[in-house]
This record gives sequence, structure tokens and C-alpha cells, in this order.
Amino acid sequence: CLQTGSGKTFTITGGVERFGDRGLIPRSLSYLFQQYHKSPGTIFTTHISYLEIYNECGYDLLDPRHEMARLEDLPKVTLMEDRESVLHLRNLSLHPANNEEEALNWLFLGDTNRVMAETPMNMASTRSHCIFTVHISAREPSSQLIRRAKLHLVDLAGSERVGRTGVEGTLLTEAKYINLSLHFLEQVIVALSDKSRSHVPYRNSMMTSVLRDSLGGNCMTSMIATCSVEKRNIDETISTCRFSQRVALIKNEVRVNEELDPKLMVRQLRQQVAELREELSLATGGEERDGDLELAERERCERLVQDYLQDSSPEARLLVGGDMRKIQLCFSLLKARVKSPLLHTTPKTATPTNQPTVTADPRLEEVIRQRDEEINMLLKTLKQERRKIAELEARLRTTAPEERGGAGEEVEERKEERVKEERGTETTGEQEAGERKQAESRKAWKSELSRARQEAFDQFRRDCPIMDQVNQHKTDLRTKYSEAKALGEEVQSSRTTISEWGNLCASTTL
Repeated sequence: CLQTGSGKTFTITGGVERFGDRGLIPRSLSYLFQQYHKSPGTIFTTHISYLEIYNECGYDLLDPRHEMARLEDLPKVTLMEDRESVLHLRNLSLHPANNEEEALNWLFLGDTNRVMAETPMNMASTRSHCIFTVHISAREPSSQLIRRAKLHLVDLAGSERVGRTGVEGTLLTEAKYINLSLHFLEQVIVALSDKSRSHVPYRNSMMTSVLRDSLGGNCMTSMIATCSVEKRNIDETISTCRFSQRVALIKNEVRVNEELDPKLMVRQLRQQVAELREELSLATGGEERDGDLELAERERCERLVQDYLQDSSPEARLLVGGDMRKIQLCFSLLKARVKSPLLHTTPKTATPTNQPTVTADPRLEEVIRQRDEEINMLLKTLKQERRKIAELEARLRTTAPEERGGAGEEVEERKEERVKEERGTETTGEQEAGERKQAESRKAWKSELSRARQEAFDQFRRDCPIMDQVNQHKTDLRTKYSEAKALGEEVQSSRTTISEWGNLCASTTL
């Protein structure tokens, strides 16, 4: 806990009697503006905000509409988070500070609105946490890159042991909220100091949510622990030292906050467009080229495109001038011709005498003739194979209707046996010999047909361009099947080992 009456507020804000009693906030403001003067070529902007957290509710101490007002009249500050998890403080005003005097005036205005009360342990105890924030941005005059920084100067309220102080009513409620918020702050500090923890409870209180970037984010954090030297406060002193020790264990990786200023970029682009328009106006002799083209100009562009397409010379050029409107129109006409070439075919004209005639290359003609002969030979072979297969199928249908498969033969044989049983006739030796001869003939035709089909299939495999790829896929599938089988055996072995260990552990427990 951070004990009350130990000098926290005096360390942060300082005293008003002497200049040497200035606190950290006035000294920090003075140091910042001194650094500004050392870099005259850089543009610095500074804004001030002052947030008070009283009974877990936020208030804006610098609201210009409620100067020197009661706390209940000040606007409440609420926390809002966008889709990118960036925290925003609603109703918290930002005020520009062009020099050190303006920044100190905002500090003194906020201090007059703070909640103070007298307690048994402190005659002027601050009953709220206050966060004085300085927003700084720096930019070079000719650069779009802007650097941003945020400095939080926090004055924490001191905790009190209710059993020792014996406060009641409003003071008791304030003490409970102060102790609870400091407890949540300690939880965050413990989580940040422990690198093995992945969750940090920032959302438990408003103060830890606001200070999220200043505790574990892209920041450098410093803490000043004030302790009481009285012997009766030895327990609070030890607790404060342990808390500060945990804070010292936090290590953050800091980096420069740089980003492109979108407003400045838009302003520069608009200025560049205006300058380019002026240069274009000077280049065209003051002629305005913002409106639509006239009908005569459009017809001229169409004629130029038509002449360009009909000109077969490789040195033909499409010259329409430097007007971007005409150039875009010509591009549109060419695109329309490319998309619908049948609707815009150019008429065939005789070749001018002054243009060279294109002659065919004899080597190319020889290659084409050889390819045609190869294609004719392949077609002839394919027709012969098809004719042979058709003849075999026709002969098989006329001589052996049962060639459709083993199942069909069995069905036909069963039909013949039933017919024989119904007629009551017996098969003679001559009939059996004839049937055997017919069966042998069917088998011969089948074997010849199968051989012809196999030859055709082998011919297809030899000529197929993707057979090498198919064979490679087969090899890969065999390899993957072997690997999967080996992995399955390993899994089965591991499962058996686990079962044995489980049985052993169960027997040992019993």
C-alpha cells in the first residue's frame, strides 16, 4: 500500500511558497520547453489534459465550462475502446500549451478542483487519483512523418487502514475505493513482473485501464515511493518498499512512435495538384482542358484511330497531341476494337506498291508439311484399329451372344439346362462335341478381342503425354502409404505403452 501523509502530492506538484519547492510536474514542463528551444527547426505541439479518478469515476479537471465548480458538476469521463483495442477517454478535454506559462496555468487550475479532505492521519489528504498528461508531437517542416509521445504524471491517493483511523461516512467510502484501486494496481504490477503470466488484469479498475500504455506498453515507467519515518507506520513502509520492488522488475521494450500525418499528406497532395494544374495551363497557353471534347475533336480522334489500325507499317504512330482527354478517348476506342473485333473489321485493300510484300519462310512450310503427314498417319492408324475392333465385336455378336461376361454365360447355360430338362431330351456325343467346339471358338474370339483391346490400350499409354506424371503420382502414393503405415504402427505402440503404464500406476495405487 502507498501510505497517506508521506509526501506524494508534494513530490508531484510541489509547494506554492517557494520556487525551489516545485514538484515533478512543473519541473518536467520546464524541461520540455527548454528542449523545444534547442531544436528550432522542428515543429512541436503540446496539449494538456488533467483527469481525476474519484470513487472509481473519472472527472475532467480542466473543463472550461466549469471553472472552480463542484465535483458533481464536472463532466464524467468514460472509457471507450475501438475495434483495434485502442482506448479513448470520452469527455476528457485537450488544451494546447504554447509555452511553459500556459502549461502551468492549466496545472494550477486543475489542482484547485481536486477533492481534498481532513483525516485523522493527514490534515489535507487527497481523496482521489489524478493523472496529468502531456501530449507531445514533433515534425520536421518538410516531412510528412510525425512523432508522438505521451507523458503521464500520476499522483496516487494514499491508502489508510480503516481500523486504525476509524473514519465513517463519506471518508469511509473514499478510503474503500482508494484501497481497492490500489489493490488492483498492485495486481497489474505483479502480473507484469511475472513473465510467465500471459494475462494482465488492466480492466479491473479505471486507473489501470487508463495507465495500460504507461505500465506494460511502449513506455518507460518510473516510480517514486514515499515512506513515513514514524515507527508506528513501519508496516505501511515495508509494504510500500515491496510494491516499489515489484515495479522495478518490470522491463518494457520501447520504440519510437512514428506515423504519417494524414491531414498533412492530404494538404500537400492538394497543393501539388494545384501546382500541376498551373504548369499545365502555362504549357497549353492558358487553355482550359477540364470540360468534355467537342464533336469535331471526337470525330478527328476516331479517324486517327481508324487510320492507325488500317496502317500495316511497323512504324505507324498514333499522334493526338498532349491533351489527356484525347489520349483517354483514343484508348477507349482501341479497347472497344479489341473487345469486339468482328464488329469493327477493317476492309481488305490492295497492298501499296511502296510497301514490301511478306513472303513465307520455306523452312516453316516444311515443318508444317511434316506435321500434317504425321497427323494423317496417326489418324489412319486410329481408323484401322477402330475398324478391327468393330469387326471383332460384330463377329462376336453373331457367333457368341454370351460374350458380355461370365455372369451372362452362366445365365445362358442355366437357361439351356432348363430347356433340356423341360424337353426331356438327352445330349448326344455329337451335340457335346459341337458345343465344345463352339465354346472353344468363343474363347478364341474373346482372346483375340482382348489382345486387340490391350494393344490399343498400350498404344494409348505410349502416346499419352501425362503417363510420366501418373507414374510419379503412383510412386508418391506408395511412399506416403508406407509412411502412414509406419506412423500407424508407432501410434499403436505408443498406445500400448500408455495402457501398460496406466495399468501399472493403477496397480501401484491400489
